[in-house]
Amino acid sequence: MSLPDAKQNKNLEGKGARARVQKFGGYLAGMIMPNIGAFIAWGLITALFIPDGWLPNESLATLVGPTILYLLPILIGYTGGRMVHGQRGAVIGALATMGAVVSADIPMFLGAMVMGPLSAFILKKFDESIDGKVKSGFEMLVDNFSLGIIGTVMAILGRLGIGPIVNVLVEWLGSGVAWLVENSLLPLASVFIEPAKVLFLNNAINHGVLAPLGVTDAAETSKSILFMLESNPGPGLGLLVAFALFGPLKLRGATWGSVIIHFFGGIHEIYFPYILMKPRMILATIAGGATGIAVGLLFNAGLVAPAAPGSILAYIAVSPRGGLLPVLASVGAAAVVSFVVASLLFGFGRGKDVADEVAAPTAHETVVKESSTDGTSPVAVAATTTTATATTATANRSILGSEVKKLIIACDAGMGSSVMVAGAMKKKLAPYGVTVVHSPVNEVPDDAELIMCQSGLAPRVRAIVPDAVVVTFEQFVGDPAFARVENAIKNGETIE
Repeated sequence: MSLPDAKQNKNLEGKGARARVQKFGGYLAGMIMPNIGAFIAWGLITALFIPDGWLPNESLATLVGPTILYLLPILIGYTGGRMVHGQRGAVIGALATMGAVVSADIPMFLGAMVMGPLSAFILKKFDESIDGKVKSGFEMLVDNFSLGIIGTVMAILGRLGIGPIVNVLVEWLGSGVAWLVENSLLPLASVFIEPAKVLFLNNAINHGVLAPLGVTDAAETSKSILFMLESNPGPGLGLLVAFALFGPLKLRGATWGSVIIHFFGGIHEIYFPYILMKPRMILATIAGGATGIAVGLLFNAGLVAPAAPGSILAYIAVSPRGGLLPVLASVGAAAVVSFVVASLLFGFGRGKDVADEVAAPTAHETVVKESSTDGTSPVAVAATTTTATATTATANRSILGSEVKKLIIACDAGMGSSVMVAGAMKKKLAPYGVTVVHSPVNEVPDDAELIMCQSGLAPRVRAIVPDAVVVTFEQFVGDPAFARVENAIKNGETIE
């Protein structure tokens, strides 16, 4: 089974505004995703022990404030610094973030996303400038004092500069949200949120903007619908079900796996390629998101903490006591409307797009048919044919499947989609002695030999590890690239 060419709607060279926005969004996601477990812990503590929680406990409820105001922003700053300059960057990132944290009484997630990488970058440049110039025996002294001095300066900058600026920005955003609520226009937020999600800005929007606003709102009402604006799994659920029932024929069977992963696993990124393949489908998620917000407002729905990840299970976990039904109504309404709009756009399976895809084989199918008549391996033919897939056309390096010892699955943050794909490939390749690991794009090891990633990330991966063989895929479930790599490893064929 092969897939339609979703790359026709992407920037294949990794240039242009879309690619830059996706790269930026992926970088922000890289600061959030490794700390999702801490967000879940805070959400559970909040849902259980606040006065209106499931198990009210005054003593344990004292964990709520310090965790959201101090621990989580510092973890984000630590992670952002580590992404730039390793352990030294992590330490100075946490230190500089502390300056922003104490400058306001709101969760300083945005401040952490700025101070962590910025301070680590400055320290990195300093380290590079003195590399090889420090006398032997003074390395530890210089390292510690340079970090301490630069960290002090950056903490002061966070306290007096970045923190107050972010605080004012959040206040402006809060005023804007309040204006939308007062004028019954909050559903219009989906017009901006849903397209931004597809550009991989979902974590930045949810945790950088909506979560701080939601915490402030929940402090007054014990819950907030702002936690549901980006994380609602309903729009994606409706879209994926429409793809499974009425979308391109070659996608329908594989899409059911994506439905489960999205709705129960909370990995929203799994439906982004479907929209990039058919951009008009963004109308379905916008309509679904707006409906979910409207129904949530109608029934006074809200969560007590951010739902991280955006899984229906997480929604249930952080729903307020006595407020589960309104939350489920919001999710259900969003899913139904998204499904109906997407189905209409597909013509309920009778549209021209589907007919054309049945009649016209893809380039990959053509290669397979040609190779089957002369006994030549499909992989070998794909390597020499001009009508081969974009993966073969852009990757000039190769490796024998019998020589593969490690396969790296790369994604933006290395914590979501890559974990899922790595888990599936690990089971398939274990019998052949191949180790499968997941990794953020920016941390792919220099000695990597074989890497799989989504096509939109390929230029970044090749720039970081130019000597590696990079195999791209479009969909996280059912993409023929997975079977192609598995068969090549099994049969000792060439992978290109």
